[in-house]
Amino acid sequence: MSSALIIIIAVTLFALYLGIRARRGHDMNLEQWTVGGRSFGTAFVFLLMAGEIYTTFTFLGGSGFAYGKGAPVYYILAYATLAYVLSYWLLPPVWRYAKAHRLVSQPHFFARKYDSDALGVMVAIVDVAALIPYLVLQLKGLGIIVATTSYGAISSTAAIWIGAAVVTVYVMASGVRGSAWNSVVKDLLILGVVLFLGIYLPIHHYGSLGNMFHAIDTARPGFLTFPDKGASSSVVWFQSTVLLTALGFFMWPHTFGSVFTAKDERIFRRNAMVLPIYQLILLFVFFVGFAATLTVPGLTGGNIDLSLFRLTIQTFDPWFVGVVGAAGVLTALVPGSMILTTASTLIANDIYRGLLQRDASDARVTKLARFMVPVVAVVAVLFTLHGGETIVALLLMGYNFVTQLFPAVVCSLAARNRATKQGAFCGIAVGVLVVATTTIMHLSVGQLLPFLPDALKDVNIGFVALTLNVIVFAIVSALTQPHAQAGQSRAQPR
Repeated sequence: MSSALIIIIAVTLFALYLGIRARRGHDMNLEQWTVGGRSFGTAFVFLLMAGEIYTTFTFLGGSGFAYGKGAPVYYILAYATLAYVLSYWLLPPVWRYAKAHRLVSQPHFFARKYDSDALGVMVAIVDVAALIPYLVLQLKGLGIIVATTSYGAISSTAAIWIGAAVVTVYVMASGVRGSAWNSVVKDLLILGVVLFLGIYLPIHHYGSLGNMFHAIDTARPGFLTFPDKGASSSVVWFQSTVLLTALGFFMWPHTFGSVFTAKDERIFRRNAMVLPIYQLILLFVFFVGFAATLTVPGLTGGNIDLSLFRLTIQTFDPWFVGVVGAAGVLTALVPGSMILTTASTLIANDIYRGLLQRDASDARVTKLARFMVPVVAVVAVLFTLHGGETIVALLLMGYNFVTQLFPAVVCSLAARNRATKQGAFCGIAVGVLVVATTTIMHLSVGQLLPFLPDALKDVNIGFVALTLNVIVFAIVSALTQPHAQAGQSRAQPR
């Protein structure tokens, strides 16, 4: 057994231990299991939200996109920064409402705000549909990381099954608390690994960062600039994707749900000031991807996601490859556990209770949520083993789904909300339908609207869905306004 594999196994077992131990001293009722009893301070909330940045997407998608696309990779750096700025105003009112009404999930928020169980159920279905590809992303990354850093001793398929089993066990035991404790270890380890790789590899292979970029520009002219056209590389695509994903960042149900774990709304404003700086660490991931463009040539398609680890194996001894692999494993396990917790809660609390058994007790819902954890995990594993999309493609597909929730959330926070439940329902339904159709048919804006000027044909296809969503949302809300006002005068939140 290689030293790399020993380190990876040791860290995985430690994550399992820490995840199970996190439940000690707490009665794992629904509120504790899903939102940690609303008792998390600045550090835990910070790490849960930072977990959205440092996932397998960091090690694989970020470096792979830099390797394969060049300059367009900087969209990853920009969108979360804008989202954190937006969070300064968005999250405190969300937290206040959730605390006052003891909410435990994102669909719960919609159902209460718009006084509509049907809207809550639909949002839950959309959330689960978005979370599955996001969980697939984590498992796909886990398989790549373990198979590569173990030098083939553990196959990608075996790694995916083992990782899913580890996460399932500690999620069933500790819920979000297990995610929070493991996020501490994950961020400390990944911080050290990413900074070291991003500084050392360019210097080792090129002499300096400046020499690296000069060599790339000489060998591949134009690679470090935005092309005039390209559905996933031009400036127009970059701008539209940054805006779209920034709006959708906190619409992910597990990120939205992490807001509920805080004990104080001031936590969000503190984090909004620090997290954009923390985001800069992603630059070092990009540097590794750029360093690999000339030193590990020939990777194409989904294999671009291997660039960081191929370069790491080429450069370092097995024991350090194991350290890098262990950090990568944690980037899959921690977000994967958050996604599993959220998806299982959505199915039990918002689909089962909201649609089938409205009088179900919290104890019954908690039991069902735990039962759904392995079910969701197995479904995600099966999708993982039969999917060929790159890491970035999976992430962007999920973003296009959850961004459709943004207009209804923003309107619900207005002092005088003129939006109606019918408008919110129809807007989200239309937006999601357009996303599903364009994703299945692999359509771009240029293909869908060929009459547009060339400059607009590279706009992210998710904007078509979001635009139609807003139009339908506004029209239906206007048409149903008198009825909604009459209902609101006599209706209390669910």
